[in-house]
Parts: sequence; C-alpha cells; structure tokens
Amino acid sequence: MTPPSPSTLLAQRLALAVPALLLGGAYVSQYGFGLPPCEMCWWQRYPHFAAVGLALLSTVAQPRRLWIALAAIAILVSGGIGAFHAGVEYGWWEGLTACSTVSLGGGDPLDAIMNAPLVRCDETPWSLMGISLAGWNFLISAVAGIAILLLLRRKA
Repeated sequence: MTPPSPSTLLAQRLALAVPALLLGGAYVSQYGFGLPPCEMCWWQRYPHFAAVGLALLSTVAQPRRLWIALAAIAILVSGGIGAFHAGVEYGWWEGLTACSTVSLGGGDPLDAIMNAPLVRCDETPWSLMGISLAGWNFLISAVAGIAILLLLRRKA
C-alpha cells in the first residue's frame, strides 16, 4: 500500500474533522444551551454521522480516496439540507407542516411527551450575524465538501 499524498491526507482530515466538529457544535447547542433540534435539524445530522464513519473507514480500508469522496458527498448533502432548512427559517419557501418534540426521558412517558418543548422548523432559535445554525451548517459544509473534493483531484 502506497502512502497517501499530502492533499489526500488533508482531505481525509477535513472529512473527519468538519462533520465531527459540526456535530459537536450541534450537541453543545442542544444540551449546553437548551436549543432542542427540530426535525430538519436531525436530518442535517444524519449525513454528518455517515461522513464521520466514511472518513474513519478511509483510514483502514482501500480505496481510501473513494471513502473520502463519499464522506465529502455526505457533508455536501448535509449542507444542502441546511440550505433548505435555512430557507424555511427565513420564510423563502414553505417547509414541513409537522413539528417535533424532544422527550427528556425519565418518569412517566406520557407526562414527558406532554411537557416536552414543541420545536418548529420555521423558527430560528439562534443566529450569528443574521445567519441561523442551519445557514452556518450550509456554509461550512458546502465549503468543506467542495474543498475535500478539490483536494482529492490534486495529483500526488
């Protein structure tokens, strides 16, 4: 097995770090700052979970560049969902009509459901410089996914 090129190593590190950090930020906002996720927030997390798994797989399985490219695509998918979600939050188009709740567990299940916060996908619970969390996920994921794919295109 030949050692990977520096650009492939950087792509691999980005494919692992970016979704891991974005997931970490999502969980810090959820559990540290009390911002429960809506349904579309969860949808954005799933491709990041897949990207972390694919990036980890690229450290042990061949063809390494394929696994990294698939991780980059998963990151881009999450960014696309984030773009759609941000558009819903900003009122550019209609999103889901259903809302989700977060069960905090423990005690009576019916009581937990009845007292769980209602989380709407069309409301922005937090923003930085006018950009919601979904918007930041779109921006970061799009730049990272494209950067990873461009790094993989470089010759050794």
